[in-house]
This record gives sequence, structure tokens and C-alpha cells, in this order.
Amino acid sequence: MKTQVGIVGAGPAGLTLSRLLDRNGISSVVIENKTRTHIESRVRAGVLEHCTMDLLNNIGIGERMMQQGMLHHGVELRFDGNGHRIDFTKLTDQQIMVYGQQEIVKDLVSAHLSENRPLLFEASKVKLKDIESESPSIHFTCNGESQVIECDIIAGCDGYHGISRPSIPKDILKIHEHSYPFAWLGILAEAEPSSKELIYASHDRGFALHSMRSSQLVRNYIQCLPEENINNWSDDRIWSELQLRMELSDGFSMNVGKIIEKSVSPMRGFLVDPMQYGNLYLAGDSAHIVPPTGAKGLNLALKDVRVLSDALIEQYVNGNNSGLTAYTSNCLNHVWRAQYFSAWMTMLLHRYEDHDSYQRQLQLAQLRYITESTFAATSLAENYVGKY
Repeated sequence: MKTQVGIVGAGPAGLTLSRLLDRNGISSVVIENKTRTHIESRVRAGVLEHCTMDLLNNIGIGERMMQQGMLHHGVELRFDGNGHRIDFTKLTDQQIMVYGQQEIVKDLVSAHLSENRPLLFEASKVKLKDIESESPSIHFTCNGESQVIECDIIAGCDGYHGISRPSIPKDILKIHEHSYPFAWLGILAEAEPSSKELIYASHDRGFALHSMRSSQLVRNYIQCLPEENINNWSDDRIWSELQLRMELSDGFSMNVGKIIEKSVSPMRGFLVDPMQYGNLYLAGDSAHIVPPTGAKGLNLALKDVRVLSDALIEQYVNGNNSGLTAYTSNCLNHVWRAQYFSAWMTMLLHRYEDHDSYQRQLQLAQLRYITESTFAATSLAENYVGKY
């Protein structure tokens, strides 16, 4: 196969990039190592920044999101037994949308296939060759046959565990990485949300988050140790701990339901510099990971592909490669901003085992400042909705 841009990975980043390019007359082929069923069913991120909503609407796949998504005008910070709402609409004139990543993937895949654009699932033994040349290629096996995509550009949108980043020589990449001394025990449960908006709770026992994916599906998290054994957490223990960490002085009751998924996820920040080598360009989790506290992962990936698509359009339409040359520096502006906000939220809300009472009181003082100062609340709101 021959195309202009070969895209590795059919997640939101890869599929959105393909759609942006197609709308500007640039051809692409997308390959994915998982099945269609798998990528359309894995429940992951679900909070969309205002600019992400605009992007999905602008490329013509936002209709179902606007019908079924949950528009939120703020979030709640909960500490000292009290809840404090941060009003995004009042502070920034913008909102966020709760709409699952798997639903975005469904919308993108459906549109992609309906337009008969190339999308190959279950691609195995993927190798990128000659990426430093003007004629890179993607070699893989699909349906038992060896295949090759010859292209001008390769976009690596295949996540942290994909083949794209490891295809760049190790001595080229500078890695920035930080691991946190805690993890998130996450559950997906069939229950009505206990609140109309997300709740971030900072408790003496540790952090907790109440989120949702629909009117009947909740996504909750409990701070735990990285080595936590999920088998030690019964359903009753999980609901009891969530209730305790979400407590309010005037009463609060968590809606409980059947837990259909449990997992423990480590907390870390990671990014590589540069995000390009030769004619290979990384986007999304293949280049960076942020702690999930700031809800930035999916939004960050789509910011990358907007920068990359603009650069590719400028190259193919106007013959100007300055955007491709500056791709890394242009991306790192928003990547480091998201890293900072995610790290700040993480350090603000989580309980560190080695913190003494002094350090805990500093956290609480900062939380009170945010909820009492319009300036501080606006800073949090602008970063959360992506208004920067």
C-alpha cells in the first residue's frame, strides 16, 4: 500500500488525525493491533475539555456526544467535611463534557469505515523501517499475510506500550519521568452518580474521586499503595471506603451498585523530547503520560494531533515544512503545561505517607485559598477546561 501518512494506532489520536488529514485531501492508512471490539469497549478517559468538544464537533463526529454526553459546568472540591464548587462557566465561560473515550472511538471508527478509508485491525509484528529517510515504511502482518505501507510520514499514535517510540534510537530521546508513591484503585460500577458533577475529595485517609460515564455508570477511584492487592478489596470494603472519604459534615450518601471492573493503576508523569525523529512523529501516550488527576491524557493527545495535522497540511498544501520541523517545540508548550497542572492537582489532593501534620495543614490551606479566592479558583478552572 502507498499513502502519504501511515498512522500506527486506532485510538482517538490516530483516528482524529486521519480524519483531519482526509478533510484536507491528504491520504492516510491506519493500522491497529487490537480488534475493533476491544478498542470500542475499553473504558478509559471520559472528561473532555471545551476545546476537545469543539474539535470533535468541527470534524463532524460530535453529534452523539452532544446528545448523550454529560455537560458539566464545574467540579466539587471536598475537604474538612465540606464541599466547595468551582464554577467553570462563571469563571471561564467554558464547560467540560463527560463522554467516554470508547464512545469517541466508536464514533470515529464508524465515520472512518462509512467513508471507506483504510483501517486495518489486528495488525501484528509491526515494524517501522527507514524512518530517518524520505521513504519510511510500516511492515506488519494482517490476516496471516505480510504487508507493507509505503508513506512519506509515519504518525506514532500507538500508546506507551506501542512500537513507535522504541523505534527511535535510545540516544536520541531524553526521558523525563516521575513515579508517585501511590496508585489509584479504580472501579466501574452500575450505579446512578451520587453527584451531578465530579467530586475531588482530599481526606486524611487519602484521596478519592467520584466520576461518571453515564446516568447509570460511575467511575470511582481510591488512593492506595502501588503494590495494593486488588483481591484484598471486596465490594463492601470499596463502597465503605468511598463513603468515608467522601463524607460531609451535614451528611452524604454514595449511590452503590454492582461493580463490574476493578483495577490498580500506578501514578506517574512521563514524556520524551524530542517527539520526532526523521519522518516519524509521536502523538499522545506514545510520547507522554500524565497522572490522571487533572483529566488531561485524552485532551493532550488531541492537542498533539491538531499540531501535527496543521503541520502536515502546511507541508502538503503549501510546501512549507516549518511546522513539521518545529513539531516537538510546538507540542511541548502544551505538554509541559498539562504535566504541571496534573502534578499540581496530584500533590494538592493526595496524602503522602511521609507527610507530617504540618505538611497536611499546608495542603488544606491551599485548598481553602482556592475555594475562597476568585483568582485562585479561576486559575484552576482555566487549566481544567483547557483555556490556555
